[in-house]
Amino acid sequence: MSWIKWKWMRLRARMMREKQSPAFIARGWAIGMFYGCTIPFGFQLILSIPTAILLRGSKIGATVGTFITNHFTIFVIYPAQCWAGNKVLELFGRDVMSVDKIVAELNRVGSLSPLSGEFWSALGQLGGGVMASFFIGGALLALVCTPLTYWGVLRAVRNRRARVEQRRKERRERRNGNQPLC
Repeated sequence: MSWIKWKWMRLRARMMREKQSPAFIARGWAIGMFYGCTIPFGFQLILSIPTAILLRGSKIGATVGTFITNHFTIFVIYPAQCWAGNKVLELFGRDVMSVDKIVAELNRVGSLSPLSGEFWSALGQLGGGVMASFFIGGALLALVCTPLTYWGVLRAVRNRRARVEQRRKERRERRNGNQPLC
C-alpha cells in the first residue's frame, strides 16, 4: 500500500471514530475547508480552531480540513484561485494582473516563512490587485468546496455508522442463536 493511501485511510478512520454526532464532525471539516480556501497558508489554524469551538464543530476536522492547502498544493491552488478572482474583477471592469505575474509573485511569497519579516514585506508588495484576486478567488473556491465537504463528510459518517451498527446487530443475532434464514 502506498504511503499516501495509508495516510488517507488513517485520516478517514480517525474521522469516522469521533464520538460526536455526524453533523458536529461535518461542521468541523467544513470550517476547516472554508479557511483552507480563503485564508493564506499558515494562518488557517489560528482561525479555524476557535471558529470550530464557537460553532460547535470538530476541532480535528477543522484542523485537517485546512490541509487542502499545503506545501504541495499551494502552487496549483493559489494561482488558480487568483485567476478566478481576476475573472470576477474583470467582470466588474477592474484592472487585472496577468496570470504569469500573479504566479511569479505568489511563488515568491509562498517560498517564505510566515514568521519572517521578509514574508510580510513581500506580501505587502503584492499589491491590492493580487490580494483582491486571491481573496475573491478563495471565496469562490470556498463557496464550492465548503458545502461539498459538509455534505460529503456527513454522508460518509452516517453511512459508516449505519454499516457498523448493522454488523453489530448481525453479531448479536449470531451469538444469541437467532441466525436469519437466508
